[in-house]
Amino acid sequence: MKVIIFGATGRVGSEVLKLSLAAGHEVFVLVRSPEKLNVHPKLKVYVGDVRNLEDVEKVVAGSDVVFSALGTDKTTTLTEATPHILKAMKKNGIQRVVTIGTAGILQSRSSPDKLRYEAGDSNRKLTFAAEEHHKVYDLLRESELNWTIICPTYLPEGEAVGDYRIERSQLPINSERISVGDTASFAFDELMDSKHIGYRIGIAY
Repeated sequence: MKVIIFGATGRVGSEVLKLSLAAGHEVFVLVRSPEKLNVHPKLKVYVGDVRNLEDVEKVVAGSDVVFSALGTDKTTTLTEATPHILKAMKKNGIQRVVTIGTAGILQSRSSPDKLRYEAGDSNRKLTFAAEEHHKVYDLLRESELNWTIICPTYLPEGEAVGDYRIERSQLPINSERISVGDTASFAFDELMDSKHIGYRIGIAY
């Protein structure tokens, strides 16, 4: 399988990259800093900008599935890049995409008609990141693609241990954290198995 990874030098993206290569898949990435990646015979590295449609189209052409771990980092990169990714996917007839979101865009338990960040479920006072991910959620819902958004809660470093809980559309009750390793492991499995198409998935221990 040919796997496209956006955000491959980030915390979750780099782990999904390792899992994809270990499973024997061909992997294509678009990065600004190729020196952050190790050389691998099945890894094709493109240098460019995810906010540039031509750069995105070069990477996406000929792939089977797309994974995005693009974040916000107090910028609008995520919402600038996502329309290009979706456009390139449609142009090349690619249907499957898995992205990493934030628990803020899951449904609130206290106010089910609102998202968690809208209802104030999170302790975070700043909502910029959640607002950006909300825009991506809306784009995916309108795209007619086979999408899944993985929405981790507090995300510290840590290896995959496998003892986590998931829930569609909401964060599991009494959730406090989920490691980078387990988030990447679940995201990779979902990219391969497609068990939750059209859902946001809350993940936590």
